[in-house]
Amino acid sequence: MSYKKGYVYELMDQGGPTDVREEYFKEAVDEMMRARTLCQKANNKLPNDESYVNDLEELFNRKLDDVRILTPFICDFGNRVKFGKNVFINHSAILSASGGIEFEDGVSVAPGVRIATINHDFNERHTKYTYGKVLIKKNAWIGMNVTICPGVTIGKYAVVGGGSVVTKDIPDYGVAVGNPAKVIKYLDEKEQKE
Repeated sequence: MSYKKGYVYELMDQGGPTDVREEYFKEAVDEMMRARTLCQKANNKLPNDESYVNDLEELFNRKLDDVRILTPFICDFGNRVKFGKNVFINHSAILSASGGIEFEDGVSVAPGVRIATINHDFNERHTKYTYGKVLIKKNAWIGMNVTICPGVTIGKYAVVGGGSVVTKDIPDYGVAVGNPAKVIKYLDEKEQKE
């Protein structure tokens, strides 16, 4: 059977499933190899060698003059990540981005954050995958070593405390901590600066 270009991404956007045995999945494998190669190139450069940004710009197919990403950095699907303005991602982030990740303006990500947008089918875990886009809204702050699971939305100005595992949406202005992360309080909207 013949599949049109981009069919695998249509399936991902619908939440899957995809099957690695199908011909359409080759397009995803090609993107993973491209992304992993560009991340490796960026990570092999010294941190003060600003040319690593060129590798990341190729990875995301956009200028990063309004986005700052520190290495080491891993992303498996550069074509599935969208950035707003003034996004900061500290070192050692891992983006498993096949389901799509969007960072809105002003998002701050601390070291060691992991974002997953893919999951394995419980019964056919070696061949079938499901997906859920992760959206991190304006001026959210993600603490050190946070794990964000597929399909989660982090609200605007929300704060996720270090080491938390986020399995459900965090509302706007919510402060969430723990495993699984739970909202413990809300920030005052009036005190937040645009």
